[in-house]
Amino acid sequence: MIRRSPKASDPAARLKHERVREYLEDLLDTLAPDAPLPSERELAQHLGVARMTVRQAMDRMVRTGQIYRVQGSGSFRARDRLDQPMVLTSFSEDMRARGFLPGAKTINALVEPAFAGVAKRLGIPEGSPVCRLERLRTADGEPMAVERSFVNSELAPGLEDMELEDRSLYALLRERYGLDLHVAEQSVQATLCQGVDAQLLGVADGAPALQFERTSTEAQGRAVEHVRSIYRGDRYRLRMTLAHQ
Repeated sequence: MIRRSPKASDPAARLKHERVREYLEDLLDTLAPDAPLPSERELAQHLGVARMTVRQAMDRMVRTGQIYRVQGSGSFRARDRLDQPMVLTSFSEDMRARGFLPGAKTINALVEPAFAGVAKRLGIPEGSPVCRLERLRTADGEPMAVERSFVNSELAPGLEDMELEDRSLYALLRERYGLDLHVAEQSVQATLCQGVDAQLLGVADGAPALQFERTSTEAQGRAVEHVRSIYRGDRYRLRMTLAHQ
């Protein structure tokens, strides 16, 4: 016989947890980034619920990046996430449009043989030379994303030797190589930030993240770049406009 905990099967308990979560989310809307939240005890008294109920709701919001805790100081509202628009722009262009100073720190820049997956997306034979660019992207000096770009070396020879610190790759491709990226196919999925990526982004190992994969094509229909990016889940969210047809 399967036994369920009273909390899991009690509609009143579920409603109580939901109301606490909704109250906290409404409260966050009234607070500035980094502003302190009331203590668990104060919230429990105000809402008329057990302190454990408040703690569980706040634990969940810590995991989703809505609030953060400082040992000995309490809980605080996290900074707003940056919207990721579903349009083809470079990271640099996107950040400037938001009023942030974009930055890029090059981790690796080298030519290597294309593995099967990258070769397929770029429409070139497996083993063809591609320029692999690994960069840490920042906004006002804060780490935002780790980008790993693979560019067809035939279309952009010598790219690995170009200065890309704090520079837009798309602008360089356009100005030096005449490659104006026109269309892109992009996918996104939830993932965890782990290992080297977590260290580079300054987040805990296993923190939530968004994984983007994009293949960009220039006006003549040639695939130029395939990029795999890991964005901080606590600082980014997707934004799109939907129209009824």
